[in-house]
Amino acid sequence: MIITVLKAKIHRVPVTHTEIDYEGSCAIDINYLEKTGIKPNEQIHIYNLNNGERLITYAFEAKRGSKIISMNGAAALKASIGDLVIIAAYGQIKDEESLKHTPKVLTIK
Repeated sequence: MIITVLKAKIHRVPVTHTEIDYEGSCAIDINYLEKTGIKPNEQIHIYNLNNGERLITYAFEAKRGSKIISMNGAAALKASIGDLVIIAAYGQIKDEESLKHTPKVLTIK
């Protein structure tokens, strides 16, 4: 059996920008992407801790070291600058591999 598991997450990161007049997506500092293994154009789920909004979009690279989390397009309507969000990526693995699987988690403080 194949199951869907948490691959990686960026935990409690603040939204730094919102860009309504932009193609829908989420710009994420390259350093955060590399630390978690989330790839550009990979589907991500975003959970807003301030207002309970949840959405699915895709990741793309923001400038390295910028600490940018930019909600773009329709996603910009789901968050405000300063909101804390969880950004999660999921993957599929064989059920028997799940006991050895550990997601990469980056907690922002």
